[in-house]
Amino acid sequence: MSTKHTFHIPVMGIGFTIDTPLKVSKYGIDSVISLVDDILLEKLRKMYCDKFTRPYQEITNKIEDFRAKRITSYLNLINTLSQEKFDELKNASFDKIDDIKAYFQMLPEGLSIKQEFKKLTASHFNIEDVKAWVNNKLTMGSIDVNIMTKVDKENYLKGELLPSIYNDAHAALRGFAESDLESAVILSAGMNPRLYAYIEEFDDFYPDVNGNIKKKIILKVSDYRSALIQGKFLAKKGIWISEYRIESGLNCGGHAFATDGYLMGPILSEFKNKRLELGQDVYAILKTALGNKNRVIPTESLPIKLSAQGGVGTSNEHQFLLNHYNVDSVGWGTPFLLVPETTNVDKNTLDQLVEAKEDDLYLSGISPLGVPFNSLRGNTKDVERLAKIADGKPGSSCPRQFVKLNKDFTDKAICVASRQYQILKIKELDDQNLSSVAHQKKYDGIVEKACTCVGLGTSALLVNDLNTKIEGAGVSACPGPNMAYFSKIMTLKEMVDHIYGRANVMSRTDRPNMFINEINIYIDYLKNKIDEAKEAMTSKQEKYLLAFTNNLNDGINYYHDLFTDFKDKFEETKSNIFSDLEDCREALNLLHLKIENQAKLIPITV
Repeated sequence: MSTKHTFHIPVMGIGFTIDTPLKVSKYGIDSVISLVDDILLEKLRKMYCDKFTRPYQEITNKIEDFRAKRITSYLNLINTLSQEKFDELKNASFDKIDDIKAYFQMLPEGLSIKQEFKKLTASHFNIEDVKAWVNNKLTMGSIDVNIMTKVDKENYLKGELLPSIYNDAHAALRGFAESDLESAVILSAGMNPRLYAYIEEFDDFYPDVNGNIKKKIILKVSDYRSALIQGKFLAKKGIWISEYRIESGLNCGGHAFATDGYLMGPILSEFKNKRLELGQDVYAILKTALGNKNRVIPTESLPIKLSAQGGVGTSNEHQFLLNHYNVDSVGWGTPFLLVPETTNVDKNTLDQLVEAKEDDLYLSGISPLGVPFNSLRGNTKDVERLAKIADGKPGSSCPRQFVKLNKDFTDKAICVASRQYQILKIKELDDQNLSSVAHQKKYDGIVEKACTCVGLGTSALLVNDLNTKIEGAGVSACPGPNMAYFSKIMTLKEMVDHIYGRANVMSRTDRPNMFINEINIYIDYLKNKIDEAKEAMTSKQEKYLLAFTNNLNDGINYYHDLFTDFKDKFEETKSNIFSDLEDCREALNLLHLKIENQAKLIPITV
């Protein structure tokens, strides 16, 4: 479905946006549901069936293909309830005309549809005329879903390994494919060839003669090369990527991918310059594949959308991304954690987020996936984890088991955050007879892993007063660094007004430009990588660190030219921007020297 808004709410954690579409889609706002936790989805389905007096029949884990069926049933329910809310808004009676007005008030300024509505309701209007006009003009926000492609755990039945179509990500894809939704699945966390091949099995992912696709693919990427490779890979199977969602490698919430020092601005610039070429090259492959499959070939080339997200915090930045890089939508994630109308954040975590400053938001190693993870210091899941370590019982009981991906010690995969794995890993560490310092460092790395499967979903249970006996009350929070500059609980209208420049919800005046902030985050990341290699830098590490440094330097040069060309767009902060860029360049030069000196002082080994 089309939308008039120029922003979307990305997936956040597992439970934070699990029912966000039900709250915002009636206003034409796109949002995303995580499909990681089918158990949580089933609990929420029961709750909403009870709330809206809908029949409910539990889908237990004894039912064949229960994971996919739970996902399909939940998505169908959210779709139905969201559509009913939207229809109710469109058919509002005279005394509820404010609901329709709220829809239009939230739209960005300058839209002709907004001006038409103002004229229509300016004075002595006929409610039936308004309803007829509204029914033709209003669009619902898209109810999209997210699948982390690498979270594709194998599953067993009575001890026997099931076929790969019953793997977690495969089942999630099937659950979405068999739902009533006409929306998109966002594929994130890298390429999974076997999962991508499975997409071919579902008709809804193929275009019709007019180019319409019932179930679209949105690919989350952090560089152009990856987008091109994956776009061509899927096109060879007859599958079109409708949108490339470019996310800052580190200046984002949740999992972070450092992109070897490539910054968001240059990456967006490459997409902008090669957008037409990307579409033409991939579409040529798609046409051939559709022909080979004897499927319908659209009469015209299919469109490609571009979206961007990660670290945006002002209407000025939002508009610049739209205008300069020609993106179709900008993702606003982290700030919406402070909007209870839209996301599930328990009171304790909400209070922590309101008070969070830069030092409270850090890139952690807690994720069992082994990928750096943006986290909130002192979150209740970490408090719970540290208490278990102090009690001599590190690790989780692994109640959800979605990230059982490690086979270092067992034939069947287990999770590195589980008690089972950490006990085995600590025993292996103890047998190595390391120095106390080296032992402690490795020990800390083992027990740092947290049960994010549960931690990122529990908040939805707490907010809705659902039982957490199995999960516990610990919550893992995953805001991006941008959270430091948002310090109050907001309404949906306040947040949307901030995005479109009608209001300002930030009290702090010292927030750097999003691109400057990203450079500083990358420099901090580089510092940590250099420190990790200080005892024994290998030639491979030296090569990586120098390449990372050079890419960052190229990015700083790019931003210097960009801000020079667009001084008028950043009038209020341009002096700070150039000063900040020079500070970044100086810090980077010092790190470059440090890498070279470290490589000279320490014998290089392969």
